[in-house]
This record gives sequence, structure tokens and C-alpha cells, in this order.
Amino acid sequence: MKKNLVSLTVLLLITFSIKAQEPNNPIFTAVPSLTIAPDARAGGMGDVGAATTPDVNSQFWNPSKYVFMESEAGFSLSYTPWLSQLVTDIDLAYLSGYYKFNQRQALSASFRYFSLGEITLMDQLGLPAGASHPLELALDVAYSQMLSENFSASVALRLIYSDLNNGVNQAGGSEMYPGASVAADVSAYYRKPIDFSTGQGLLSFGANLSNLGAKISYDKSLTNNFIPTNFRLGTSFDYPIDDFQKISVSADINKLLVPTPNDSTDYNKISMLSGVFRSFGDAPGGFSEELTEVMWSVGAEYAYNKQFFVRAGYFNEHANKGNRKYFTVGAGFKLNVFQLDAGYVIAQSQTNPLDKTLRFSLTFDLFGLKTLVK
Repeated sequence: MKKNLVSLTVLLLITFSIKAQEPNNPIFTAVPSLTIAPDARAGGMGDVGAATTPDVNSQFWNPSKYVFMESEAGFSLSYTPWLSQLVTDIDLAYLSGYYKFNQRQALSASFRYFSLGEITLMDQLGLPAGASHPLELALDVAYSQMLSENFSASVALRLIYSDLNNGVNQAGGSEMYPGASVAADVSAYYRKPIDFSTGQGLLSFGANLSNLGAKISYDKSLTNNFIPTNFRLGTSFDYPIDDFQKISVSADINKLLVPTPNDSTDYNKISMLSGVFRSFGDAPGGFSEELTEVMWSVGAEYAYNKQFFVRAGYFNEHANKGNRKYFTVGAGFKLNVFQLDAGYVIAQSQTNPLDKTLRFSLTFDLFGLKTLVK
């Protein structure tokens, strides 16, 4: 019963997090909540962020950007009532912040809390085995440094905790246990100012290898699961329309560096590092299937006087790998030391559970607040 319940619960988590309709050969991971875009700005731009202009929520997308922030310190709180069209008790809360202790170095951190509400578990006889309140947590810290005038890099360390059977063991319902893992991120960011007659534009490139870490187990290492190691690559172009208006266009591609499911493979025997290398050439359908595992997204942002923002974007995932395809829209308003952003998902398919997902982010400029108080 233990293995069946573990597999069922992990599959349930994956289904809630990434599945829009029945796919052919999706890639499954544990702790799928780590892949959910947490903030409203990126959420309104098609979930792009590897090379967009730096903001307080860069911790998720590319921490290397923090050294280019104009303010010395800030923090942001984001909230997403996840899959609100299906259930009412799944949500994601995300807290992030940074501090530049000089012009070339910055420390940043974030905390992620993902709750899956209440799930009723059944035993092999179809009888109730208790109520579970699954949750997933992640805490990370990153250090970023400017290596040249236009180039920066960062490293991050992440602690991951996943409890899929919260409260059931004590009631004797099953033999599942909380899982934990440690992972690291490595990222880089390059930006090149470009002079136009209307002002100074910016061309940027970014890359982030995230969640490179140990596999996670829910049954005291009898079986194990890959965490969502991911490689993201992006570019962004900012064009000044005039002294007050700017438009930005950005694009990201990303791929899970996790082996593709294959009935003939025992994934418990594959190490994390071997799984990363296998992920580039193990798809049963060959190179054509490998290409379908690459997700892409595009987004645009219009800014007026660095105070009013309008955003739109599109995210695409192949139908055989999860079929997440959706448009996004968003808006933001900045006043003195705080900024409020909202992002909204418009799925292409009415059966897509991601439809009408709404994100909110509230950001504070701590350096601006200090100046304002003085």
C-alpha cells in the first residue's frame, strides 16, 4: 500500500501543477511546485524572466540581476490562489528580498510555501485512510557579483521540504514520510546599453540552471524521485519611446533536465547527475521528442514614467508534454516606495485548469522608504 500511495500522491501533485489535459509522455518530478512562477510581473508576461530588467523577484528567474538593481534593498510578497477554477484551497505564497552591500555584490533570499489543501486518501480496499494536508516548502539564499561592467553571475543554495501525507501517519493511515532535499542554482546575466535618438535602450541575455540537487524520497529511500532541475535561457530588449515611455520585449526557453519516462528504465538507480545528462537524449521518440520537451514563452511590457505598467505574454508547452498553452495579461502601479502588480492567465482551452489563475505581488523599496522617512 505504501508504494501505491506514494505514487498516487506524487502523481496527484504533478497533475494539479502541470497537467492541462491527458498528455502522451510528460516528464514527472517530485516537488513540482518549484516550477510555478510565483510573481505577478512575470506572470503577466507569459512567465518570462531570465533576462528581463531586474526586480525584487529575480530570485526565482535569475538572481544575477540583483547587482543591477537601482535601489540598495527591497522585498516582495506574492500570492497565487492556484487552480482556483477547480478547487478553493490550493495556494502559493512567496516572499523574496535582496540587499546590495556595495555596487558589485548582493545577497538575496526567498521563501516559498505551497499548500495543496485537504486530500482524502483511500486504501487498497477503497476505504478512507485519513485526510492529508500536503504542503511543500523551499528556502533559498543567493549571492550575486558583478564580474564586469555589463556581466554578472550568481550561485544559490536551496533547502526543500515536501510533506505529502501531513497528519496521516499519526492516524495509522499509511507509511509515507516527509521528504527533504538540497539543491543549488547557477546563473549569469549580461546587459548591453544601446543609444537611440529617443534615449538609452538595453539588450540583455540571461541563463539559469536551477534545482540542481539530490533526489527526494517519501519512503525512507526505498524509492526516490527527481526534483525539477531546469535550464532556462532568455533574452530581452528594452526600447525607449521617449523620455517617459518604454517598451520591453522578452523571450525565454526552458527544459527540465530530468529523464523522460521509459517503461524499461529503473529510475531509482539513476543518479541526479546521470539524470541531467540523460535528459538531453533519452526520449523514446528520439531527437524530435527531445525538441517537444523545450518550453518557450514570450512577453512584452509597456512602462510610463516608471510608474504605470501594462503587460502581455504567451506560454507554450507541447501537447504531448503537458499541453500548457496560455495567454497572460497584467498591470502594475508604482507609488513612491511600493509597487502593486497583478497577472492573469487566459488558457487556450476551456478545459485547462490553469485558466483564470490570478497572481498578486506587493513590492517595497526599503532604500526608498529610508530616504522618505529622513
